[in-house]
Amino acid sequence: MDRQELLTRIRTFPLVARGLAEDLLSGDYRAIFRGQGIEFDEVRRYELGDDVRSIDWNVSARFGTPFVKLYREEREMTVCIILDNSPSMHTPGGSLSDSPGTELNRYEQAVLAAALIAFSAEHANQRLSMILFDKEISKILPPRKGRSHTMAGISAAIEAKPLERGSGLGKALIGAERFLKRRSLVIVISDFLCINWEQEIGDLSRRHDVIALRISGPLDEEIPEGGLITLEDPETELKIQAPASFSSFKTAWASWHQEKAQLWEAICRRAGAACLELSTADDAPSSLIHFFRGHQ
Repeated sequence: MDRQELLTRIRTFPLVARGLAEDLLSGDYRAIFRGQGIEFDEVRRYELGDDVRSIDWNVSARFGTPFVKLYREEREMTVCIILDNSPSMHTPGGSLSDSPGTELNRYEQAVLAAALIAFSAEHANQRLSMILFDKEISKILPPRKGRSHTMAGISAAIEAKPLERGSGLGKALIGAERFLKRRSLVIVISDFLCINWEQEIGDLSRRHDVIALRISGPLDEEIPEGGLITLEDPETELKIQAPASFSSFKTAWASWHQEKAQLWEAICRRAGAACLELSTADDAPSSLIHFFRGHQ
């Protein structure tokens, strides 16, 4: 899919995002998108019945009379999108369409999902941040509000190209943990075809609300007939010859991908992260809306 067609799809998302933001605000993620916790507002003189634990001892000592701290609910937070731009994300997911050239690859589907989440955060009046990575973190957008910032993040995602082979998902998760000072909603969009991220997502989930969005494709479930075909690992460029016409190979192929998906889900749930698998054949808005409504 070319850049223009991708942008054409994204232009419809501000309308869809309104409904998605409402679903986010009405379900289990109400506290996430509305903000969590409390922040300091002011001090006032101690009154009978006030909790002694709220006394500000420094101010009280300065004025010679007890003062208590007052807090207000924090209504704003950061929605951080961590987007995988590694070479494996730029491979075809497979197509169920009869029209060649219209299918999405994994990264394009990831960009569509990221764009919809970004517009939803904007509609909910929350700060948006993005972290793009391949082997290393390649770009960080600081938390800000507004349509121009949203479009800057989406444009950065569309224009991004992998600079190095390999996936630094673990590094991106560590970077997010250090970068985000307050509790945030973190959406990790990746194919998770890498190692050394399991401990990191657990550490991140202890401080933030994390959603793992795994991008897959129809080819993960069924490889097409093709006799002897060449398979290449986009991260290592390793190539092998595979007998795609053999039923035993096709069964092993599907089983391997199924086991990987089950392991990914188990790791995420053990870490405390919510998880959603999004195929390149799926409609991203429908899948995301269904996912968040399921958390109501």
